Amino acid sequence: MARIDFYILPDTTLDARLAFACKLAETIWRKGYRLHLHCEDQALAEQADEALWTFRPDAYVPHALKNSDMAAQVPVVLGWNALPKPATETALLNLHPDIPDGIDAYARVAEIINQHQEVLVAKRACWQRYKELGHEVVPHKLG
Repeated sequence: MARIDFYILPDTTLDARLAFACKLAETIWRKGYRLHLHCEDQALAEQADEALWTFRPDAYVPHALKNSDMAAQVPVVLGWNALPKPATETALLNLHPDIPDGIDAYARVAEIINQHQEVLVAKRACWQRYKELGHEVVPHKLG
């Protein structure tokens, strides 16, 4: 079973959620993990791609969209639709409102909740479903 870390933000905007996703992606990468950043659709993946370049002036997170020629060469890949089979030491950061099929192949999964109503509703449902499936759910309330 996977360990699911829920990061609970006080912010209400979707931009704040994406900014935190970039910081978390950088942290995961710096700890030596590969990361699949799973998005709801290609538009969100492209938005996250742009955010990873600009979220902090001194940051660099090597990343690529799943359909890029660079995807196999970088440690952070942004995708949508079906989850890829993870390589060793791959974490999943799920920005999709639902739990994607194939989550059991990942040892570590991160979810981000903020106070935006749509996100709250979707991620509360995910939290309950993860628990029903027997995953370890760990909350991290951020101030």
